[in-house]
Amino acid sequence: MEEVVTPPHETENPLNGGLKRPASFDPVIYINSPDWRNSRMGMDRITELMHRLGDPQDYMHIIHVAGTNGKGSTCAFIASVLQEAGIRTGLFTSPYIIRFADRIHVDGHEISDDDLMRATLEVRAQAEAMEDHPTEFELMCAVALVHFRNMKCEYAILETGLGGLLDATNVVAHPQLCVMTPISFDHMAILGNSLHAIAWQKAGIIKPGAEVVSSPQDEEVIPVFKQQCRKTGCSLTFVDNDAIEGTPSDFSYKQFKHIKLRLLGSYQPENAATAIEAIEALRREGVKITDEQVQRGLEKTQWIGRFQIVAHNPTTIVDGGHNPQGAHALVQSLKQMFPGQKAVFCMGVLSDKDYIKMIDEVIPYASRFVCITPPNPRALEAEDLAKVIHNEGEDLVGCEAAENPVVADSIYEGIERARGIAGRDGLVVAFGSLYSIGEVMDALSKQFVLDRDAEVSDSPRSDIATPAVNNSDNGIQ
Repeated sequence: MEEVVTPPHETENPLNGGLKRPASFDPVIYINSPDWRNSRMGMDRITELMHRLGDPQDYMHIIHVAGTNGKGSTCAFIASVLQEAGIRTGLFTSPYIIRFADRIHVDGHEISDDDLMRATLEVRAQAEAMEDHPTEFELMCAVALVHFRNMKCEYAILETGLGGLLDATNVVAHPQLCVMTPISFDHMAILGNSLHAIAWQKAGIIKPGAEVVSSPQDEEVIPVFKQQCRKTGCSLTFVDNDAIEGTPSDFSYKQFKHIKLRLLGSYQPENAATAIEAIEALRREGVKITDEQVQRGLEKTQWIGRFQIVAHNPTTIVDGGHNPQGAHALVQSLKQMFPGQKAVFCMGVLSDKDYIKMIDEVIPYASRFVCITPPNPRALEAEDLAKVIHNEGEDLVGCEAAENPVVADSIYEGIERARGIAGRDGLVVAFGSLYSIGEVMDALSKQFVLDRDAEVSDSPRSDIATPAVNNSDNGIQ
């Protein structure tokens, strides 16, 4: 291992196990530095970094989750059940929603200021000695795994950032369980233009010795997973779609009856069923989890920004749907919970998404559109989105919702305008990008209308800053 040169102007910090802390060091600013913000696919950097850190991923059992939609909710369900069973569990998801640290949890609690400082300094000491410096997402992944090792987690649940085969989380050599959520079209420029190609990238997380569980999949995806499991000698279990019964408020799957999920989206029963099959795979491996703990864990699960009602008068929903499949799922949830009612859509998207198909999904259920610009370098400007919505509406007879989309100068203004247009008895849906959710929630809070129980993460910390731009491209979504 190369000698690590200690930068000048550093002070001892007893919290960091002898590591030196620069007097002005901020872990968030360091990880988010533009110097290593670019997303560069490949495993060499993260593999070297993990070796330098003593391979923290080998100190715990790993549950690796890949897919296009539903990853975050499925991870949250699995983590909640493990915690209910008394198993110390780390959870790493991306991107962050409200603040930087909400992507790293242990037993439902965000990483603390001191622990974030400690883990980042450990990672920084090794990253600075590397000839090819790790990317932002690689640093974040390393910080999470170091923290989980420091916290003596028995299990860690890792959500892939992009794809699977070349994702930084795939540094794990021996996952105990691999979970595949629904595969659909997204990031085609990187992952490929067919479901077969995208599925092949996602299936790259499947490795010898792992149990594999999958949500119901498209017919083009299933053979890819079966082939990879045959190649690696892994058993493969698919969720039984016919066994999923009810709605989120009264959900049943196999022997688990009348579960009351807090996550309201119409797609959440499928995510919960996937989590149940994941838990069943662990139980086959000898992990002691009772049916009662499974049910309680599912019912306690909370997750920000997934068809979440965050304010009333008018009813205001935040949803992280950011591709055509997510928009379709959003519409199904609206039809289920608000039949016959149209919504004011406060919409912001990234320029590399298939936003035309997203618009086509929601236009029939829109009374009006308010366009916002997500806080991300890849964002489509609100004015450009408004033009696309107008053009799409011209092809629909009698589509008044798309005639004059409102262009908001800020997310705060967008939320204010959307709620004003809807009126007290109306319905507002903010959707299109996970990167917008934090500012949407902040806008509602500043307008004194955010429900007290809307934000489910730990309270914000004051001494570590979160950048105004909600992470750039780390954990691309």
